[in-house]
Amino acid sequence: MTQGAIVVGAGPVGLMLAGELRLAGVEVALYDKLPAPSGESRGLGFTGRTAEVLDQRGLLSKLGEFRWGKQGHFGGVRINFDELDESHYGIMGLAQSRTEDTLGKWVEELGVTVRRGYEVTGYRETEDGVVVEYEGPDGPGEEAAQYLVGTDGGRSTIRRLAGIDFPGEPATRGMYLADVVGAGLRMRPIGERIEGGGMVLSVTLEPGIDRIVIHEPGVRPHHGEGELKFSELADAWERMTGEDIHGASARWMCALTNYTGQATDYRKGRVFLAGDSAHDHAPLGAQGVSVGIQDAVNLGWKLAAAIKGQAPDGLLDTYHSERHPIGQQLLRNTLAQSLIYLSGEEMEPLRAVLRELVQIPDAARHLAGLVSGLDVRYDVDTDGSGHPLLGLRLAPGREVELADGGRKRVAELLHAGHGVLITTGDSREAAELAEGWTDRVDVVTGSWVPSDTAAGQDPEAVLVRPDGHVVWAAPDGGKLRDALERWFGAAQVAA
Repeated sequence: MTQGAIVVGAGPVGLMLAGELRLAGVEVALYDKLPAPSGESRGLGFTGRTAEVLDQRGLLSKLGEFRWGKQGHFGGVRINFDELDESHYGIMGLAQSRTEDTLGKWVEELGVTVRRGYEVTGYRETEDGVVVEYEGPDGPGEEAAQYLVGTDGGRSTIRRLAGIDFPGEPATRGMYLADVVGAGLRMRPIGERIEGGGMVLSVTLEPGIDRIVIHEPGVRPHHGEGELKFSELADAWERMTGEDIHGASARWMCALTNYTGQATDYRKGRVFLAGDSAHDHAPLGAQGVSVGIQDAVNLGWKLAAAIKGQAPDGLLDTYHSERHPIGQQLLRNTLAQSLIYLSGEEMEPLRAVLRELVQIPDAARHLAGLVSGLDVRYDVDTDGSGHPLLGLRLAPGREVELADGGRKRVAELLHAGHGVLITTGDSREAAELAEGWTDRVDVVTGSWVPSDTAAGQDPEAVLVRPDGHVVWAAPDGGKLRDALERWFGAAQVAA
């Protein structure tokens, strides 16, 4: 059978993308070269915007227990999220393995074909798709699809096969990451700087198990020349903290670097990249996996529309034009934070200036937005209306009182993965106009529930893409028909 898409890499990004495609009714196969999930957890949560994205698909409540982080930081300089006018809280202490398990169950329920133990060895483009070559449990084989997406990590095979360049900054620092059993360490949730430019982080994952990260000045990047030994890690921890963890053990551990790179193209013909395949950097606040999941949600509905023959001209190209700048910003921010956090005392004057700046509400809000992802704004204002909502995400917590008296949050209205047109009593014409797109856009009529944070800002009507971003608003947000055709294609023909 020819798939709509083949997604390579069954981490959080690949799982999210496969789920988005299947939710839209597209046949999708998900490949991973490992025979089973690794159980490793490099990431420990999500930024605020990615938590919202998961909420938009009804997945946040399925993750089980986790905690919200009210204290953020930029390069180790603390930002008190409680003092901002909008919640920038992120999720902390949530093992990536649990996230992958939750997403894995979701894609299974949706009917995604998951092929584990399948390693892609090549592909060729045809007139109307791609043929993927693989080595599987039963030997070599081929499978056809309309599109191929690489979500297979920083050393992406798909990126290499597609010949997409990945320029960046070489590794200059090495660090260790491990889940340690039996150490009983105190919490250092955003890390502690050690004099001379070092940093240690420790977070309790569950009773008896701590996540630790060590950056010790002078530790050179590992390049695969020999396996990391627990004794090396324990020695470094003792040098940095004075605490002896040699009697503990590691459930898993790895050596990392601050290598930074970004794909020059997120799309090449029928091949796309998302997540670490498109942008790779030093681990910092779960920003990499968070941006990757947002890549997947940006791409998923667009790719599904193309596969179903509903995509307007140029829709697929907006994936690169919208997400590549976000990747650039991510790399810039992580490099800046690494320099501020991991440099020695020579950086203290700059840290002092930043500590002063975060006391200014606008500066704190800007830095918090860079960390949380709530500041993302796409260039969707084709009419030049300048409406303040265009391109921003519609806050998922905003409530709409429906005509039947019930209430729903914006996040709940997006669970189906469709576009949503929210209209109030003053915008009946908008609802009537959208009737030609009701196979792709859900029309919701009601009124906004009053909110202190949105006082005076509620639009008469608003059109939201499946990824939660606003592409039209009334009054004065341009022409609704133009927005519907621009983002959702031609209206369906009446029977």
